[in-house]
Formats: sequence, C-alpha cells, structure tokens
Amino acid sequence: MADSAELIIRSTPDSPGMPEVVDHVAVARLYGEPLFAMPRDLYIPPDALEVFLEAFEGPLDLLLYLIRKQNFNILDIPMAGVTRQYLVYVDEIRGRNLELAAEYLLMAAMLIEIKSRMLLPPKKVAEGQEAEDPRAELVRRLLEYERMKLAGAKLNAVPQFGRDFLKAQVFIEQSLQPRFPDVNVVDLQEAWQDILKRAKLVQHHKITREELSVREHMSMVLKKLQGRRFVEFEELFDATKGTPVLVVTFIALLELAKETLIEITQAEVFAPIYVRLAYSPA
Repeated sequence: MADSAELIIRSTPDSPGMPEVVDHVAVARLYGEPLFAMPRDLYIPPDALEVFLEAFEGPLDLLLYLIRKQNFNILDIPMAGVTRQYLVYVDEIRGRNLELAAEYLLMAAMLIEIKSRMLLPPKKVAEGQEAEDPRAELVRRLLEYERMKLAGAKLNAVPQFGRDFLKAQVFIEQSLQPRFPDVNVVDLQEAWQDILKRAKLVQHHKITREELSVREHMSMVLKKLQGRRFVEFEELFDATKGTPVLVVTFIALLELAKETLIEITQAEVFAPIYVRLAYSPA
C-alpha cells in the first residue's frame, strides 16, 4: 500500500469500523489508523498561528527601524510622528506579552518626555552658546547602537565553524608492524669506531698468526641471531679476542647485510643499533 492513499473495501461484520467506500484517499494516519476527514474537535492554541513580520531586539532596534524605514534624518528626528508609530507598536505587543512590553514602555515614556520638552520654550543660555537639544542623548544612543549592530552583522557574515563549515577528519589506518628507518652510514661508522676504541683497551701483546675465515664468522653471527628478535650491534663482537677478530666479524656483518640475510635497524637518531635476521628459519 502507498503512504498517501488507502484502498478500502466495504465494511463487513468482521471489520465494522471501516467506512463503506472504495478507493478513498486517507488525509492522515493516527496511530496507524487512516483518517478520512479532518477532526472537528481539534484544539489549536491561540499563539500557534501567530506570524511576526518584523522581529526587534529591543526598544532601540524598533526606534532605529522606524527612522530608517521612513528615511528620517537621525540628527533631526520628527518626535511627533515617530512617537505615534512607536506607541502603536507598543499597544500591539502589550495585549500579547506584558513582560516584553514593559521594556518598550520605558522607551515610550522617554519619547513622550522628549516630545514634551520640545514643546516648551528653550532654556536661556549664555550668549554665543546653542540651546541644548532634548533629542541629543537619544541620537547619541541610536548612533552608537547602529554602529554596534553593523559591526555585529559583519562578524556574523564571517564563516563560523559548525555553522558554515566543518573540520574534515580523515582516519588513516596504519600498519600494525612498525617500520624502522634505515641506519645511516655515519651512525654505523661511529658505532664501529667506538668498538675499536674499547678493543684497544684489552689488547694482547702476544704476536701470533691466525687465519680467520669470513664465512665462518658469518655462520657464527647467524647462529647468535637465531631465536632472538633483536640483538644489539655491540653484542655481536667479542672485544677480548682482539682487533683481527673484530675486523673479520664486522666484514661478516657487511657480507650478511649485502646478501640481505640480516637487517640493521635503528629506532631514531642516536638510538642503539640493532641487528636481526631478515628471514624466519623453518
């Protein structure tokens, strides 16, 4: 069945509440039941259909609206006409919202006072001075309010976060396996020089000739790395065996790295250097 129309069959003893019509269009649904006519006892609150053509933020806003709408000179306000129009609006809202009208009534009293003062003869002042205009204070407040209102309109025109635009958020799924940066050649050279310095502290003065095999030390390094995830670079060298063994061990490491059998990694700059197998033995 479509939501906008109902196909109704004639009422039967099994469904006594349905009207005896066919292809009748339902105007609405109430708790799932179709309504074929508007209810006659529907209560609508008095303020439900109230329409405000102009909305004002206070007495000064209303007064400024009346002046600008009729192109009056704000420095020479015709108090009689403006006061009359202002009181018409106050009488209109006083019957609906007395609490709101109280603020406007205060301004109405001020307008009536200014109008009365303008009807009286001006006070005598010293020679060469102008008489004080009763509208001067009101004009000052109106000009100041208008400047603030225009500044607020400019600020409101500026794009605001959450109203005019949203911050883009992108989630990038990173790999769970950390990727360590490659070791710099300079760092590897400094680590090797540090090992040589410590090896000189334990030098033996026994002169012997020993044949050292690079392949043999490559096997020894791989054996030390088996079963361990990471091994510090310095742990692969035995400083007590002298400089020749250290040199051969270092060459063995370079050969293993060249054949991609081991990986030399470093977490960050100046961090310890680690060595691990580049493959998982079966």
